[in-house]
Amino acid sequence: MFKPQAMNKVELIIPEHEVVRVTEALAASGIFHHIPTAPLTIGIPSQRVDEWQTWTTELVALERRILMVMEELRIDAGPPPTTPPHIIEPRVAERDIERLEHEAEAPIRDLEAARRRLTQLQKYINQLAPIADLDVDLSILRGLRYTFVMLGAMPVANIERLESSLEHIPCVLITLRHEGNLATVMLFGLQQDAAVLNRAARSAYLNPLLPPEDYRGTPAQAIAALQAGIERTREHIAEYEMEIARLQEMRVRHLRHLLWRVRASHALAHTITGYNHLQHTYLVTGWVPEASFPVLEQTLGKVSDKVVVEVVKPRQEDVEHIPALLENPSILKGFEGLVTTYGQPGYEELDPTPVMALTFPLVFGLMFGDVGHGLVLLLVGLLLAGRKIRALSGMAGFGVVIALCGGAAMIFGVLYGSLFGFEEVLPALWFHPLEEITHVLLFAIGVGVLLLSVGMLYNMLNAALSRHWGHLLFNHNGLAGLIFYWSLLGLGARAFGAAIPIPGSILVITAIIGGIGLTFAEFFERLVERRRPLIEEGVGAYVALAFFELFETLIGLFSNTLSYVRMGAFAVAHGALSMVVFIIAEVIGAPGSIGYWIVVILGNLFVIGFEGMIVGIQTLRLEYYELFSKFFSGGGTPYRPLSLVPRQGQLGASESAGG
Repeated sequence: MFKPQAMNKVELIIPEHEVVRVTEALAASGIFHHIPTAPLTIGIPSQRVDEWQTWTTELVALERRILMVMEELRIDAGPPPTTPPHIIEPRVAERDIERLEHEAEAPIRDLEAARRRLTQLQKYINQLAPIADLDVDLSILRGLRYTFVMLGAMPVANIERLESSLEHIPCVLITLRHEGNLATVMLFGLQQDAAVLNRAARSAYLNPLLPPEDYRGTPAQAIAALQAGIERTREHIAEYEMEIARLQEMRVRHLRHLLWRVRASHALAHTITGYNHLQHTYLVTGWVPEASFPVLEQTLGKVSDKVVVEVVKPRQEDVEHIPALLENPSILKGFEGLVTTYGQPGYEELDPTPVMALTFPLVFGLMFGDVGHGLVLLLVGLLLAGRKIRALSGMAGFGVVIALCGGAAMIFGVLYGSLFGFEEVLPALWFHPLEEITHVLLFAIGVGVLLLSVGMLYNMLNAALSRHWGHLLFNHNGLAGLIFYWSLLGLGARAFGAAIPIPGSILVITAIIGGIGLTFAEFFERLVERRRPLIEEGVGAYVALAFFELFETLIGLFSNTLSYVRMGAFAVAHGALSMVVFIIAEVIGAPGSIGYWIVVILGNLFVIGFEGMIVGIQTLRLEYYELFSKFFSGGGTPYRPLSLVPRQGQLGASESAGG
């Protein structure tokens, strides 16, 4: 649990005609972490490599076409198949897609055209509604040979401007009615002035209200005809939608299956392009957990007896690229997710997930101590972890984090004597933060000292695992740094009158020893690890720089320790914010009144939601920037077994194809 699984580097030699079956078997095994390699320069380039690259390009385009058809038929991709689908060649998939596109093209095209027509008809009705009671045959207005007529709507404020602009043109502007800021008008003039009249009407924002030529008679008659057209169009839309629904029901399984086949084929082709090709064979390299290597041999043996499997010793430059397979129980997966958000643990590095699982709830609970608030978070976390809400099932791991933080908040709530902000209901087993601010701040610093020391111990363990003995002994987060830090803490405590069982002279000596180790850390590290030269730059420059680095380390330790004061400050702020809620509630209404309880309930919900989020962010910050910075590099390679279909919610076939 604390260290990633041991890995074997494996090389496979695969006959060219077996590459598809073997790759499918590797993906189905779920244990082979493929390493894409640069093509070898020896040998003759094969057309087969170019063919797989062509497959990759064609399958991406085919997947896009399938998704377009599925979008038009309102079909989603669905979950990944539980068993890998069979590979399909691009030409075969294209024939299938063309048939599906042709099948869906006509009803979808007709439906879109009908919807556009429905929108246009409704627009015509809206235009004619203001003049519905006008007893004028609209067809007469279109057929006038010498007279220009325009019926339309325009802003009332523009009527005078339009009349002024047409002052020298023989015309008449009649206002039929006013509706708010719009007026329905008719503009009469000579056909020979039509261009001028049209230009003036447009500048005054006069919008014509004439329906298409298919609709004749008075406006009321045209509206009735338009409404009949709308009804017919809606019937057509319903028919087209029924046809599309029928297609959807008939083709949903086919389209989803085809989509995942194309995605799996793309993943396979993309993976094979990352193999090295040697005339008639492929050379494949990857990592397999040491305990799973026999399973890999057995799996490949069932597929082909011509595949050569060999375990090779990793080179020195391979070590930092060995993928790290973390082995945490399911209850810690949420904390593992928080760790990998910061960085991926390296292969020769301890997994900080167990430490985070212990320290994260502790820090959160110290800042958010309240039995009631913690209970709400506990219940919310259990609800998420139980996957009761399907839409939030992806947050199940994080639900455990929330539940544990809620449980820690309840424990500290008992110590603080706080229940939904009430401090008179439960007796404080320890103290009320608002009444003992100094105590809670000092306790927070004590917790910070403990966490920083744990970080240094973890750093020393990492150095021991990687056999960096100089780093273990003399790094500022190593043994010398720990001795220096605790010596200064002891001297500081004695200066403030604390009873320390270690004599001050011993603490001074250990502080000097630790300080010397830190000052000349680089020199001692090179000496212990037998690296030369011991000093790269001049002695004078090195000594001056070393003392500056010691001062920087001293400032860093001081600032890191004081950063944990915020835990006590948030504990006090939590109590103060709850007190503000009760003050507002008493202003709204007398204790016990409906208004009082409404404010108390809403205020507590605000504290749980808003302050809980802020405290969570601060906890994450302390974990990342104060604790992890002491020992965790986060530059490792995640273990991603080869897969032709997405795993754990990954929806891109190309992601899994990369191994």
